[in-house]
Amino acid sequence: MEEDTGKNIHDAHGDSSLVDFNRCGVPLLEIVSEPDIRSPQEAGAYLRKLRTILQYLEICDGNMEEGSFRCDANVSVRPHGATELGTKVEIKNMNSFRAVERALEYEIKRQAGVLDGGGRLVQETRLWDPDREVTRPMRSKEYADDYRYFPEPDLLPLVVSEEWVENVQRGLPELPDARRERFAQEYALPAYDAEVLTQRKDVADYYEAAVRRYRNPKALSNWVMGDVLRIIRERKLDNTLVIQDWPVPPERLAALVELIDSGEISGKIAKSVFDEMVNTGKAPVQIVAEQGLTQVSDESAILGAIDAVLAANAGKVAEYRSGKDKLFGFFVGQVMKATQGKANPQKLNELLRSRLGG
Repeated sequence: MEEDTGKNIHDAHGDSSLVDFNRCGVPLLEIVSEPDIRSPQEAGAYLRKLRTILQYLEICDGNMEEGSFRCDANVSVRPHGATELGTKVEIKNMNSFRAVERALEYEIKRQAGVLDGGGRLVQETRLWDPDREVTRPMRSKEYADDYRYFPEPDLLPLVVSEEWVENVQRGLPELPDARRERFAQEYALPAYDAEVLTQRKDVADYYEAAVRRYRNPKALSNWVMGDVLRIIRERKLDNTLVIQDWPVPPERLAALVELIDSGEISGKIAKSVFDEMVNTGKAPVQIVAEQGLTQVSDESAILGAIDAVLAANAGKVAEYRSGKDKLFGFFVGQVMKATQGKANPQKLNELLRSRLGG
């Protein structure tokens, strides 16, 4: 743990460097891993998991572009079968998972190429150039002895007891792995759903708030994974911790699913209602009422539309009855068009099959 002293801004051409002192005093938490990561993909997975844990602890928003979460990666290569790691090279201040993975891929190849060519690697710090997708030297890297470490007499030893650690552990919130397992068990969700829903704490909170309002866990999971996450991507909400304040609060998403389950609206109409909810902030019931989107479930009304469509397409009716079953979809589409998409799909299919059958 330390406090930031400033931010170095290096000229792209390497001609000059500036120091921004506006960040002085900002607290930093540096997490150092052991040298046991063996591939760029493994490093990316480690960082994604680490960011999710920090977000669940609510100590970091995980915004890499703004510098809330950055990565310095040390890379060492060694001949196959060797036990000693080679010269360490640091790649500094990468601000995206893709940048980390691409930089590591490049640096591994670069170091292997130097050694294969009989060259010698120097311990240094390098920067990742995302435009050219190469690393370039920043400064030479000191060894431990060059840091001139010495004890600070005014700092007392920090003693951490097992009891204190246990107390902290008991006070931790539910972490992503535990929440994923609970979602799968409590809501009977597939493993994939539970994984997607718990990757972000705010999304998991949003989902659970919706389920508390209306108990249809799988349907709500489908909406969150599909349309809600689509809006998050489109509106670039990926780097924010809270989506509770956006135009579709969880209780309104739950109300939309309830309208579908009750037969008030069809799933197709619900898609347009959802987009209107996002754009206007209105409740689904209000949108359905204002636009007259209530699903038609009255059998006589649906039969009237079916009979009109069949009368207008007598030739295709004859073809269907002679064995061209694929025309059924055509008739469904025509009836839906006649009812402006409001016919209850289940009743429409049942009544249409009955009429076409005889």
